[in-house]
Amino acid sequence: MMNSLRLLAAKIDPAEIGITDPVKSADGAIGTVLTTVYTWAGIVAVLIIIVAGYLYVTSGGNSTQTKRAKDAILGSVIGLVVIIMAFVITQFVLGRF
Repeated sequence: MMNSLRLLAAKIDPAEIGITDPVKSADGAIGTVLTTVYTWAGIVAVLIIIVAGYLYVTSGGNSTQTKRAKDAILGSVIGLVVIIMAFVITQFVLGRF
């Protein structure tokens, strides 16, 4: 089984399947995956901010719920900053190599 896979792999030319430069394709794939992860993490953080804002508005002066909502908003904003910084660093590093 392993020998037949080696023979099959040896006969595949990367140009035939659309890969012109394997290194650039790997960087592109990594960049695409990371961008997708950053996008979804940002969407989740924004949704948490919206829900926490709703909880803050509807807390009715309850100090426990107000503190919980404020902590959630603060944590989400810090998370967004970390996501943005990770995205910038990733794009810088992938752009250099």
